[in-house]
Amino acid sequence: MPELRILILEDEYPAAERLQRLLSQAAPTAQVLAVLDTVAGALTWLDTHPAPDLILSDIQLADGLSLDVFAQTVVRSPVIFTTAYDQYALQAFRTNSIDYILKPLKLPELQAALAKLQAMRYERPAVPAAAPSSTSNSEFITHNFSIERLLDALPRPQQPYKARFLVRQGESLLPLPTAEAAWFWSRHETVTLATHDGRRFVVDYTLEQLERLLDPAQFFRLNRQLIAQLPAVRRLVPHFGGKLLVELHPAPADEILVSKERAGAVKSWLEG
Repeated sequence: MPELRILILEDEYPAAERLQRLLSQAAPTAQVLAVLDTVAGALTWLDTHPAPDLILSDIQLADGLSLDVFAQTVVRSPVIFTTAYDQYALQAFRTNSIDYILKPLKLPELQAALAKLQAMRYERPAVPAAAPSSTSNSEFITHNFSIERLLDALPRPQQPYKARFLVRQGESLLPLPTAEAAWFWSRHETVTLATHDGRRFVVDYTLEQLERLLDPAQFFRLNRQLIAQLPAVRRLVPHFGGKLLVELHPAPADEILVSKERAGAVKSWLEG
């Protein structure tokens, strides 16, 4: 594959590192131009740099949805979305999306998406040099990508959000309804589920997997360590440096802080 100049939009440092490791295998000659974690940063970068050959983008960034980037500026670069959220697929394909890959990202999926991009680069008609700046992203798709390819790239229908967990209590395994989960906390590579009545269970999932399995209207990843369900959030307290202190019930062992960049997204989630 010819050398690609790639822009990455990803607000989770481990996910960005993993993506770059997979890229080094799938496209060894690719050049990562920048890794940005906010909508504001992406808009500034795109306004001051030549268009990259490809954008690899998560949906949820530190200050909002990456879809806001494509709503606020004309982006002529093709986009591959890598995300834990399947409900944004149709919105994503109104941008220049050529694929929508659900996390955890796997090497064969990335290789297939890059192969699709390579085929499109060879087959698509050239964009007129004097294309007006007002050209919409949807017009770009019509001119450069076939509807059949876009439909083919849509993810297969997903199972409903996880309804229950099988947890261990002594020598027994108990089905625990997801609605009873107040929060999930990751520490030392172990994820603990806390119920609203204060019980604790270890579950065999990572937070990244849980983000994909849980209903995002009810569950939100407050930081790298914790996912909370809406009823568990008692209040937000302003904290030093623009951060938010989140008071949960039951209370975790450590304070739960939300970064300044993520504070707006948390407030939007709570407001519904």
